[in-house]
Amino acid sequence: MRMSVLPPGIVLTMLSFSGLKAQDTLQQLPEVVVQSYYSKASLQRVPTAVSILSPADMQLQQGASLLPAINTVPGIRMEERSPGSYRLSIRGSLLRSPFGIRNIKVYADDIPLTDAGGNTYLNLADADAVTRVEILKGPDGSLFGANSGGVVRLDLFPAAADTPHLQLNLQGGSYGLFHGSVAWQRQFGNYQVQVFQGYQRADGYRENTAMKRSYTQTAQRWEYKPGYTLKLLAFYSDLAYRTPGGLTLAQSEANPRAARPGTPATPGAVAQKAGIYNRTFQGGLIHEAQFTPRLQHVLSVFGATTHFENPFITNYEARDENTAGFRTYLQWTNDPQRNSIFQWKWLNGAEWQQTTTDVINYGNRQGKRDTMIAADKLKASQYFFFTRFQANVNAFTFEAAASLNYYGYGYNSNGHTKINFTPQLMPRFSLSYLFTPQVSGRVTVSRGYSPPATAEVRASDNVINTALQPETGWNYEAGIRAGTRNHRAMLDAAFFYYKMQNAIVLRQHDSGEEYFINAGGVKQKGIEVQGMWWLMKPSRRGVLRGIKWQEGYTLSDFRFSHYQSADGKDYSGNALTGVPQHVLVSSLLWQFPAAVSLYAQHTFTSSIPLNDASTAFAGAYHLLQANVSWKLPLRSRCNISIRAGADNLLNVNYSLGNDLNAFGGRYYNPAPKRNYFGGISMQL
Repeated sequence: MRMSVLPPGIVLTMLSFSGLKAQDTLQQLPEVVVQSYYSKASLQRVPTAVSILSPADMQLQQGASLLPAINTVPGIRMEERSPGSYRLSIRGSLLRSPFGIRNIKVYADDIPLTDAGGNTYLNLADADAVTRVEILKGPDGSLFGANSGGVVRLDLFPAAADTPHLQLNLQGGSYGLFHGSVAWQRQFGNYQVQVFQGYQRADGYRENTAMKRSYTQTAQRWEYKPGYTLKLLAFYSDLAYRTPGGLTLAQSEANPRAARPGTPATPGAVAQKAGIYNRTFQGGLIHEAQFTPRLQHVLSVFGATTHFENPFITNYEARDENTAGFRTYLQWTNDPQRNSIFQWKWLNGAEWQQTTTDVINYGNRQGKRDTMIAADKLKASQYFFFTRFQANVNAFTFEAAASLNYYGYGYNSNGHTKINFTPQLMPRFSLSYLFTPQVSGRVTVSRGYSPPATAEVRASDNVINTALQPETGWNYEAGIRAGTRNHRAMLDAAFFYYKMQNAIVLRQHDSGEEYFINAGGVKQKGIEVQGMWWLMKPSRRGVLRGIKWQEGYTLSDFRFSHYQSADGKDYSGNALTGVPQHVLVSSLLWQFPAAVSLYAQHTFTSSIPLNDASTAFAGAYHLLQANVSWKLPLRSRCNISIRAGADNLLNVNYSLGNDLNAFGGRYYNPAPKRNYFGGISMQL
């Protein structure tokens, strides 16, 4: 696994930073605006926990993976056990995600990337195609349906540009890394088109970790009359990567670059050519109509088709998945000219999705399909109605929102069977108060609800588990945002308590095949703090032109509240598996003459429990990263910048993605030792 070292530039409250021109006084940076609640509100007044990666931040990132930028956000943990193998957690453990993403809703604009069965293939997207990210932390299904982890909204539409341009990015690095992308964009009157092509490959640090991905995207926008817009987003991704498998502690210490070895009972990862192969086409149309200044309607229709293959140690799985759905809402606002003291917005809508999955498991004979073992057809359906009312009264902002969620699935193993869960209401109440123009406080109460994903109902043991129940719980949260008048410093802090019932956790059979159970309750208490301070304001004079310091801290006191295992053991009070209690991210950015900058980041991660019994832990580790960038002083229409950097400068042993509750103690997926990268970006 190669972790990029480019500066994330994450800003949680009021600021963003990108390519500041040297000047004598601190530049007045644009105000950060939150778009996920369809109100384009100032982040300072948003009464919930929201984190922003702006387009400028994403340009700073410039890596082959979204991981380095996302992992600077307190409360977020993104893992990549080998190139292409993503996992993502928001305020929780990764127990539900052996690979992939579950219990989190991911959207691109108004198009869900999460299917009706609760699975998200975030690793399909090329990092260069993502221009902006908004992260809503904790249960917030009021507008986005069933989840208890949070919501991620990716902006794959490029910013509007008056002149045509061509963007080229190239990057290479250790262990055979190559990443290249090219994007062409042009505006024809009221019609905008972008075509993007990305390619990435890597050999990986360990045996059996090679990956390749080809990603093609088009984003188009047509304002066919004032206030009426039609948008198209479509992409095709062809992803293939090998999976090395977990090692025991002794094996990882003896040879951290090895793949999982074979035993007398089962062959190893290399012999079975273990890997993931995913070819997906996904797209959608979005129609936006501004009927009047006070009335807006949005309708999106979308679909996806996926062919997925997974040669595993014990079997070979092949899946064909097809998803279709729509999302629509209507929003009213008051007339601000009639009443400037009391302003309100009211939104009502619905979303429907259906995913059919044809899955067949074969024997795996050295990476080839053998005799059929099992076959099933599953159909997951979900729909929900949502409403949100927001009011601003002087310094107060109040929000009341809710969604009514319907979820069920059917399967045809030994006869067609339907499982429908009881409809669930997910309310959220939030209040913020602006003490001064620079300081605001907020409180939120919300309910989380997360049904089991189809990949959990039918896990790799090929057994359909109809006993698996949804997770539910209530979240209580308070926070504060503060900044100086001249934007020299800022602070964002959140304190939350989430009491969850029926937590879904991963278990493994002796063969390594996975299954899921409900583990009783979990109490999650946490603190998240992000701060920034310009130690030296940007200026035009001197050898040192500016210094920016950033800190991010996460405290996760997550514990099982009542958990009796199948063999009668009591795990109540144990730390939640896969969650480090402390994570501290510190960074410094130095600015020099001639548009040269130096960035360094240190990350401390405390020990991580690897099983529910809390008898095995991954040790704490320190990561040090650094890079230097230079924008060439060219006087032409061609902008060129180059950068180079290194990761894991301390050369520590660690895993960025452990196999939890692994049978035989095969928990560890060693990450690369010290490694390097370099790249160039050009815009014509």
